[in-house]
Amino acid sequence: MGTQSRATLFLLCFFGFFASAFAQHQVQAPPQDQVPGNVTPLSEAQDSHLVLDVVVADRSGKPRAGLTQNDFVVRDNGQPRKILSFRAVDGVAEPPVKIILIVDEVNTTFSHVAYERDQLRKFLMQNGGQLTHPVALGFFTDTMGTELQPNSSTDGKALLASFDEHETRLRTIRRSTGFYGAEERFSLSQKNLGMLAAAEARLPGRKLVIWISPGWPLLSGPNITLTAKQEQGLFSSIVWLANALRQARITLYSVDPLGVEDAATTRLNYYEEFLKPVAAARNAQAGNLALQVLARQSGGQALNSSNDITDQVNRCVADADAFYTLTVDPVPSDRPNELHSVDVKVETPGLTARTRNLYYGQP
Repeated sequence: MGTQSRATLFLLCFFGFFASAFAQHQVQAPPQDQVPGNVTPLSEAQDSHLVLDVVVADRSGKPRAGLTQNDFVVRDNGQPRKILSFRAVDGVAEPPVKIILIVDEVNTTFSHVAYERDQLRKFLMQNGGQLTHPVALGFFTDTMGTELQPNSSTDGKALLASFDEHETRLRTIRRSTGFYGAEERFSLSQKNLGMLAAAEARLPGRKLVIWISPGWPLLSGPNITLTAKQEQGLFSSIVWLANALRQARITLYSVDPLGVEDAATTRLNYYEEFLKPVAAARNAQAGNLALQVLARQSGGQALNSSNDITDQVNRCVADADAFYTLTVDPVPSDRPNELHSVDVKVETPGLTARTRNLYYGQP
């Protein structure tokens, strides 16, 4: 069977299964006795309101604090929206922002994972091991899925001790497996990101998920064509993941561990071809589910071309130091899975706002 035929066959099988499995999965809110204070689970709050976590940065990229509600203008599908509630977070939030660090052992080589671990040790031991935000460590493997520590902590030394107990596993998915192993890695990556979002939706508060990986295979290109059924299944997956990340209040970040080794390759920025939001199934491509695409659409960043992973992780974590939470009434949707483009502007010159730039609404 030729490469194009095998790719098309895989996409038909995978996206049909992926969409069906996620369509049947219900993300439940936590019991009320497990929700601290008066925090409303986002799975309930988002039924009627749009909650946006907004980072405002100056030209150097440093988050800016001290703004007020009057500094912001929010548009949903081009229509100005009234800000119903506003909260400026400068320092410790309540509940605190949770940092989730994922070491991707599926899409990264053994030697690069070893370097990542050394860099993360440096991150955990900064300030004598006293972290500014609670951190949970996770490993994404092709045998165990995502192994996430059950509890987050600000104790870097304790996290490091647990971190060192994990043994990096050699990948069992190799280039000779299936369609060059790409379909298995793509499938497993999407599945585990979705499962992580479903689990975190049970917990209140904002989460920053920092996925250290060059990204998973895009499975898009001139040699891959999709049928209408494949496009519909793929579109369902795009809608589900976008809304799952929003419901869990997750901002996703991609940190490329290949550093300068990857800087001169065309692969590095290929994901930008798929940043445009998908409004209909006929426009869906597998590249729309790239790690870097999902990160930027969620309000996070896609960082690359640097060997200093510790510094890049710190850049992501800095988004938790100063941000703003805005609640607005969304524009009503006329049809199922209607694409909404979100635009947040700051009136002060020289400042830019970064937040979730899309969601899919229901009538």
